Amino acid sequence: MSKLGLVLRELHRSEVSLGRDLLAVADRHPADQEIFHVARDIARWSQIHVQRLAGAGHQHGVRLNPAPRWEVPVVADLAQRAGTALRKRPETGLLLLADLRRVHRKAAGVSLDWELLAQAAQAMRQRDLLDLAQACHPQTLRVMRWANAHLKVTSPQVIAS
Repeated sequence: MSKLGLVLRELHRSEVSLGRDLLAVADRHPADQEIFHVARDIARWSQIHVQRLAGAGHQHGVRLNPAPRWEVPVVADLAQRAGTALRKRPETGLLLLADLRRVHRKAAGVSLDWELLAQAAQAMRQRDLLDLAQACHPQTLRVMRWANAHLKVTSPQVIAS
C-alpha cells in the first residue's frame, strides 16, 4: 500500500497550521501595518494550498477538508485586543520576533513536506501531484523569506533597545 495518503494528510495539516499562525500573527500585531496586511495576504496562499490538496486527495482516495476553520473568533478577538493594548510596550517587539520565528519554522516544515510530495510524485509518476507541488512550493519558500527578512530587520531594533 502506498504511503501517499499519509504525505497528503501531513501536508494538509501543516498548511492549515501555517495559515492559522499567519492569521494569528496578523491579529496580534494590528499596529504594524505591513505585518498585519502581508501576513493576511500570505495566509491566503495556505488556504488555496489546502483547497488544492483536498482536490488532489479526493483524486487519490484521501478525504481532506477543503475549508477548515481558519480562525477561532474568540481567540482572534482576544489577540487583536491584546495587540492593541500592547502596541507601545517593549514586549511587543519580543512577541513579534517569537511570532516570526514560529512562522519561519513552520514554513520550513511545510517546504519539506512539499519536497516529500514532489519526490514521491516523481517516483510514482503522479504528474498531477508533481504539478501541484511545483505550483505551491515556491509560495511557501516566499513565506520563509518574508519571515526571515522581517527577523533581520526587526531583531536588531528589538534586542538592542
